[in-house]
Amino acid sequence: MTSKQRAYLRALASRIDTIFQVGKEEISEEMALQIGNALEARELVKLCVLDNSSYSPKEAAELLAAATGAEVVTVIGKRFVLFRPSKKHPRIDLSAV
Repeated sequence: MTSKQRAYLRALASRIDTIFQVGKEEISEEMALQIGNALEARELVKLCVLDNSSYSPKEAAELLAAATGAEVVTVIGKRFVLFRPSKKHPRIDLSAV
């Protein structure tokens, strides 16, 4: 992913709400499956790491990206954004950026 594509995705992500939180429990297969389903539907998801989590935001982002086949767009503070193009209904076209 190029820096321009990453900047474009960051701009899109600034308008979306956080839909998942990583808490004190381990990152499970079930959580990765739910996030994978959200990525298939939305392509771009924002997540938050709670204060009581044993993961840093960067660690959580990298683990979930690996588990879901997504790319980490950005990690800012306790929030991070993941992107994965939809296989069935792609909406975000990065080839034009």
